[in-house]
Amino acid sequence: MHDFLEQDLNPEQKRAMKATDGPVLILAGAGSGKTKTLTHRLAYLMYAKNISPFNILAVTFTNKASQEMKERIVQLLLNMQNTIGGDGYRLTLPHIGTFHNICAKILRQEIELVGYGKNFNISDDQDQLSLMKKVMKSQGISTEQIQPRSILSAISKAKNELLDEEQFALQAGSYYEETVAKAYREYQKELRNANTLDFDDLIFLTVRLLRDFVPVLEKYQNQFRYIMVDEYQDTNHSQYMLITLLAKKHRNLFVIGDDYQSIYGWRQADIRNILDFEKDYADAKIITLDRNYRSTQIILDAAGSVIARNENQRHKKMWTEITEGEKIVVFSARDERDEADYVVREVVRMVSENNRPLSDFAVLYRTNAQSRMMEESFLRASLPYRVVGGIKFYQRKEIKDIIAYLRLTKNPLDNLALERIINEPKRSIGKATLEKWTQVAETQGMSLLESGFGITSEESGLREVKIQSIHTFCELIQGFHSSIEHSKSLFHLIGRILKKSGYLKSLDDKTSEGETRQENVRELLSVAKKYDEYDTMEALNLFLEEVSLASDADSIDQKQPAIHLMTIHSSKGLEFPVIFVIGLEEGIFPHSRSAFSSQELEEERRLMYVALTRAKQKIYLLFADQRTIFGSTQINPPSRFVAEIPEHLVIEERLKRSDIIANVFAGEKEQRKLKTKLFAKSDVFRPGDSVKHPDFGQGLIVTLVNDIATIAFKKKGLKKINITLAPLEKM
Repeated sequence: MHDFLEQDLNPEQKRAMKATDGPVLILAGAGSGKTKTLTHRLAYLMYAKNISPFNILAVTFTNKASQEMKERIVQLLLNMQNTIGGDGYRLTLPHIGTFHNICAKILRQEIELVGYGKNFNISDDQDQLSLMKKVMKSQGISTEQIQPRSILSAISKAKNELLDEEQFALQAGSYYEETVAKAYREYQKELRNANTLDFDDLIFLTVRLLRDFVPVLEKYQNQFRYIMVDEYQDTNHSQYMLITLLAKKHRNLFVIGDDYQSIYGWRQADIRNILDFEKDYADAKIITLDRNYRSTQIILDAAGSVIARNENQRHKKMWTEITEGEKIVVFSARDERDEADYVVREVVRMVSENNRPLSDFAVLYRTNAQSRMMEESFLRASLPYRVVGGIKFYQRKEIKDIIAYLRLTKNPLDNLALERIINEPKRSIGKATLEKWTQVAETQGMSLLESGFGITSEESGLREVKIQSIHTFCELIQGFHSSIEHSKSLFHLIGRILKKSGYLKSLDDKTSEGETRQENVRELLSVAKKYDEYDTMEALNLFLEEVSLASDADSIDQKQPAIHLMTIHSSKGLEFPVIFVIGLEEGIFPHSRSAFSSQELEEERRLMYVALTRAKQKIYLLFADQRTIFGSTQINPPSRFVAEIPEHLVIEERLKRSDIIANVFAGEKEQRKLKTKLFAKSDVFRPGDSVKHPDFGQGLIVTLVNDIATIAFKKKGLKKINITLAPLEKM
């Protein structure tokens, strides 16, 4: 068995697999076989060390990573059984899940100790935003002066630092913080009244339970004797404390990650957690996985030369046996349109010449706003593409409505869910009626549903027809709640809700959009079938947790025949044969806010490292002379990250230009005609010449040094422009 588990591992991976006792830090470089190492170690713990799966906890950051780990450990165990023989390799899995999944499971058992019911709901980001707007209105806080998302972000940061609403209020030192404190207090009150948690509460309350209730801490310390944490560089303070508390007794803590890929500082991830691991555990074993199985050596050298500029890190040099490879192409575009057309041109060329599938290509960018021009160019070229981070399935209105029905069915205290679907479909319960109903419920100290059963015209001022509508709705939800116990499955429960509520029928408006919405709702029934093995209440809990904690990365299908467009943050953990990184200009990437912070600049450089190491075979780095973004035209120099790559690794196409291209495909098979032009204008212009620029208007060349002209524009002032690249016309 040992030989079977070791046969596909390199020496460092074998050491990591066998390091089972005490604290262990694995520095796993990009593409170094991290998931393989994790799954083999799980199998080794269970079948070489005879550790019960019940006593093993493996924590990931995404549902996708969790699912991949489960699938790979199952396949590994099946291969062991088929190769070695016997039926001893049972398929009982350890506890594998995200931080939020694991905490939700703990809270389902223990949350009553901190004043919540076990049937709590989890609000997603849209629910949180709706609630915050409601809170701000009730507290007289202007949503024009302070953005609701800004307050939610401040509250999230406080919870990640383990500050509750009272502690935050005590340390508030400015008007803004005092405003946040007021909103935080009311926000938490509303969540508690609805027996609902937000994302951050899941970890915040679990840490509170472990810290304040010794029997609970001992229970889970004794259960989770062996703890493995993936992507440890991305942990924030609350996640760090959760793991520290759980691992304190047995100290069998195995963390794996790469400080080079710590890119979530804006989510309060603290790179010090991985850099200071030895300070927390002086006896820790440190193992470096520095062999890359993904990229060419050219790509690794380029990424290494960029990240080497950072100081706050553990230096390592990645290597690979893939010593041959293509140089990195650097292309200077005229503007964002030219940039996008060049990407289209290269994709079409490689599809035609190399028979590459479209799924081989990904376009990465620093901010979502950069996708617009790329989408337009792909549309003109009739090239299928997929934007990662668009409207998720679970965020579509019709799906959110049905989920609200399910949330209210499970937890009748969830006023937020009730407010969403009270008039879906139409029940003559409008905004004014709901406000009067809410006033009665608050006076009585009840939830809306509790109050609705007995509400009268006398106390509410509502007409009898409205009272009857409220009573009918409350009885409907009560009937759904009672039917949980008697439903055969979650599938049947959802089917009952769709029919009895009239919601599915209301979508049938005889339009193609209505038909699509009905199809989406029916797809929800397909999702529900995954939970047929559970009783209905457990299935409902699991389903709602999955929906609430779903992320963009979970739904990425790299086999889909389309070019993927995504932010670099979304690309982490993925790989593609060919990568285009666009928008490599100072102020865009690196982001403008990093100009005054060495810490943020280092994170931007780590983000560049992530972008480069997504590529397996070929990389294109693109920047533009000028770019219209965020409502203004900017002329920024190329990103410093491009200059940090050694010249011998790069092919520069700084003077090439792609024409405005039409008729990319005539039909489906005909290749479009693509052209490039060289511009050589340096001998055309002289100081004192009057010129015209399509965006800046008329101007006068003041100085000309080599190809760089300083031009005084009538409306835009002085601009420095490369005349070999800019679309200037002599007047």
